[in-house]
Amino acid sequence: MGSITVTGLGPGAFGLITLDSWERMQNAGTLLLRTAKHPTVPFIREKGVVFESYDSFYDGADSFDELYKAIVADLVRRAEGEDIVYAVPGSPMVAEKTVVLLRKSCMENGIKLEIIPGMSFVELLYSKLGLDPIDGMTIIDAEDFDKLPIDMPTGLVITQVYNERIASDTKLSLMEVFPDEYPVTYVHKLGMPDESIREIKLFELDRQPDIDYLTSIYISPFLRKKEFDITPLKDIIHQLRSPGGCPWDIAQTHESIRINLLEETYEVLEAIDIGDNTLLCEELGDLLLQVVFHARMAEETGAFSMQDVVDGATEKLIRRHPHIFGDVQAADAGEAILTWEAIKKQEKKERKSVLDGVPSGIPALMGAQKLQHKAAKVGFDWEKIDDVWTKFKEEIDELKEAQREGDAGHIQEELGDVLFTAVNLARFLQVDSELALLECNRKFKARFGFVEEQVKSAGKDWTEWSLEELDNFWNKAKKL
Repeated sequence: MGSITVTGLGPGAFGLITLDSWERMQNAGTLLLRTAKHPTVPFIREKGVVFESYDSFYDGADSFDELYKAIVADLVRRAEGEDIVYAVPGSPMVAEKTVVLLRKSCMENGIKLEIIPGMSFVELLYSKLGLDPIDGMTIIDAEDFDKLPIDMPTGLVITQVYNERIASDTKLSLMEVFPDEYPVTYVHKLGMPDESIREIKLFELDRQPDIDYLTSIYISPFLRKKEFDITPLKDIIHQLRSPGGCPWDIAQTHESIRINLLEETYEVLEAIDIGDNTLLCEELGDLLLQVVFHARMAEETGAFSMQDVVDGATEKLIRRHPHIFGDVQAADAGEAILTWEAIKKQEKKERKSVLDGVPSGIPALMGAQKLQHKAAKVGFDWEKIDDVWTKFKEEIDELKEAQREGDAGHIQEELGDVLFTAVNLARFLQVDSELALLECNRKFKARFGFVEEQVKSAGKDWTEWSLEELDNFWNKAKKL
């Protein structure tokens, strides 16, 4: 029974072959190379070392798996009667499939196997790209993308990108994880005088003019953002509501935390208005917490679950967008809205009045807008804005009359009419009355803040200022 010694041809230049490996190859009775397509082979020939290669096996194999198995089977067969030195590109210990298979086969067949450590292209890559191996590295063959993890906390080296077909397959596989324009480092003829190391975009990988057996790819660490998962939040709410959980959370009902939902909604709106994305993220989380909390309470009574909420919203969106998910055509946003409204009307058959569907707890200005919009859709509306201005002045006159009468109830009624007509006016002016008043509130708050600063900086109390002086501060704030 013979033996097999596996050694490496190094990453490129002849000088990178280890002394031990070179002596083994020189003294070998039978030297077999996995491939003679390697930069060191011309030098080996010059030194008069006789060898054979398995290049002919490449033509007869339908896949690399078949190729590697065929090479290992031949090595084992020949080792039954002689001592063999088997040389592979780079290092036997790095990204060499035949060595992995050879370990198992030699053990099964009782053949002595010795693997000589050598220098691989990885050491060169570390040096050329300024990488530190302590940060980790993932190395895979271009054919092994079933082993590619979703997240890449380490750098990724892809070896044996032999030709355009493999480069294309590699690109398509990588695009399932990485963005199309993610920068990758194209490495060609590493360690040789004409080496090329250049950054390209992932989608350009199979368009390179010099792809061959000396091509590798390096990709820097990449952590994908986590897929959306509401489970952790659901589990926490479940635990808080379970026996032994938080007494306050257990005691809550839909009614008791109703106001919380409204408050969180307004805090989300405030974050949107001031343009603070960090705050918006936080407030959306608080709002989502309220949704999950209500869904959990409903699930405890068997009414519905969080999944029912998600499924219902998903189905509604699909149903109301037949121009996207069906065969209905919508030329513009206007047609899309008409389609939405028509489907919504079919769904809400329980609504008897045109004005049904405006929640009783909605803010008054917003409710007025919705009521007027619904009435306008069936033709109950002013024909022109001049009519609205006339009505607005008429309502102000009636409010003045109510004031002269001194009837508090009548004053409130007439003031309501004025505000309702103001909303109508805003609608004709194509202004959102709710947003307009919010902006006015913010403007008042900012100007009053300036007045307050002037009062404080002077070291005087509010009562020490005349209204005229305070009004001067206000006018200065307006100019600023």
